[in-house]
Amino acid sequence: MVEHRETSIKGQTITYTVKRSLRARHVRLEVRRQTGLMVIIPHSYKIVQLPGLLESKERWISSNLERFSHFQSYSAKKKLRSGDTVPYLGRDLELVTQENHTGAGGVTLQGNTLAVSPELFRNGILELTLEYWYRAEAAKLIGERAHKLSVQMGVSYKRITIRGQKTRWGSCSRKKNLSFNWKLLMAPEPVIDYVIIHELTHLEEMNHSKRFWELVAQHCRGWREYKKWLRQHEANLAAKFCPEKLP
Repeated sequence: MVEHRETSIKGQTITYTVKRSLRARHVRLEVRRQTGLMVIIPHSYKIVQLPGLLESKERWISSNLERFSHFQSYSAKKKLRSGDTVPYLGRDLELVTQENHTGAGGVTLQGNTLAVSPELFRNGILELTLEYWYRAEAAKLIGERAHKLSVQMGVSYKRITIRGQKTRWGSCSRKKNLSFNWKLLMAPEPVIDYVIIHELTHLEEMNHSKRFWELVAQHCRGWREYKKWLRQHEANLAAKFCPEKLP
């Protein structure tokens, strides 16, 4: 069951979503760029307890809503120009206009710079072209890392798909197909490996049980740190540029 309610946070009225879950054991708060504040509660949780809970978490809710609001405003107004930077494998690449550019697709990686055809700036399709470039890079790098890590872990998958999910970094289906978000290419390589290991582990455990996390820890000792990094940076990565939806 899902319902929308209102509460007051630091004098401002905000609308939030309440979702009852048969699987939830504890109350969980989430703030996401696309959905705002969501409160997931166990099926037996008494709704009259919510105001007190939200009041106790007011500081956390406020800081996260402000952070996402900032990045939403940034992404809505920001248009990339020559000299701006975009994240790639945990570092910033400077966009450099290159006359007579001959690279495939109008974008070429050169050390810590991305050489870009000036036509992309003039035609207003730079953001869309960059997404195509990120997707191609993701297919190559994630494919290579997934193959190597799956051998090390002794598991096998059927195929990998690169997508643009709004709320997921990766997923694993019961048919052993893996899916990864192209924006992972903006994160440091150890973080990318964590997400890949996370999904490969689902080939053995299709849940997030204690055993699942024990298996993840066997192959990724710093998984807690990498998981935290993703939570802290997801809005920032999404706001770097905001291309139109791909077909």
